[in-house]
Amino acid sequence: MSTPDGIDREGVEAWFADRVGSSVPPLEFERITGGRSNLTYRVTDGADGQWVLRRPPLSGGLGSAHDMKREFTIVSALDGTDVPVPGAVGYEPDDGVTGAEFYVMDFVDGVVLRDEGVVESELPGEDERQRVGEALVDTLARLHAVNPDDVGLGELGRREGYVERQLKRWKKQWDASKTRELDLMDQVHARLSERVPDQQDVAIVHGDYRLDNVIVGSGCDIAAVVDWELCTLGDPLADVGLLLVYWAEPGDQIVPLTRAPTLAAGFPRRDELITRYASQTGRDLSAIDFYVALGYWKLAAILEGVYARYAGGAYGESEDDYKDFPKIVEQLAEAAAKTAGDG
Repeated sequence: MSTPDGIDREGVEAWFADRVGSSVPPLEFERITGGRSNLTYRVTDGADGQWVLRRPPLSGGLGSAHDMKREFTIVSALDGTDVPVPGAVGYEPDDGVTGAEFYVMDFVDGVVLRDEGVVESELPGEDERQRVGEALVDTLARLHAVNPDDVGLGELGRREGYVERQLKRWKKQWDASKTRELDLMDQVHARLSERVPDQQDVAIVHGDYRLDNVIVGSGCDIAAVVDWELCTLGDPLADVGLLLVYWAEPGDQIVPLTRAPTLAAGFPRRDELITRYASQTGRDLSAIDFYVALGYWKLAAILEGVYARYAGGAYGESEDDYKDFPKIVEQLAEAAAKTAGDG
């Protein structure tokens, strides 16, 4: 019975015995593929009970992006709202259990749509894909409708100046993790910093909202939103802009993560997503191009950090598609510059 990197079998089994009364030893651990930041494992016990364990990368983490307590607090707070999240089971701050802090949540049955092949297998009907796209937007609108104070997240972050903070944060992390010089990243940062739109309102911002960061249920609904590591308070339109960056369409020159489920026929177009979100929320999306440009630039900075950590061995076993990240980062920077415009 092999144990994946990042898991101390004896320590985690003892933790489950103490904290999860329904678990039946022995436990089996499986690294869930797809995540490129924090590490995610499926935990299965002797009675086929299932949970999910999240922990930081093996090395080379960057600040609050790997704060397990923060993630656990967010998931716990949203449990019971109109936003579907996995049930929160427990948080462990002691890195003596498995080498790092971690938290455990309920396993949610469903499918993660990571690429066209999974879509074609799991959602054969184009009408199903349309419904999933609409449900994804509706779920984001419901997240942005949650009052942070009502769920105990009023102190999650500063409410104003979200875009300015994002520009500062990701510029700092770009400088800390870049593997080579890329002047265009600095140029786009300066251009965006000069043109920040007025923030309309404050919401809980997911920070990395996209189709493969949700679990799709059997009825084409969103069974759970996952990967809350970049969540904070701020400008909700930043979530919309980044969603549009990830939402690849046939004919696009850039596919940010080398694969995109939305390239399969039947999903709504980007302009349909914009219209639906505006209708659901009443927000003005006339400045959405700025947020799309911000999304391209931010994603370039994130992927550069992921590549740097991969190159340093932070993810254990390697994955072939990481080798394309340097070129993708350059393409994202170019897209950010084009979308930001010159005027």
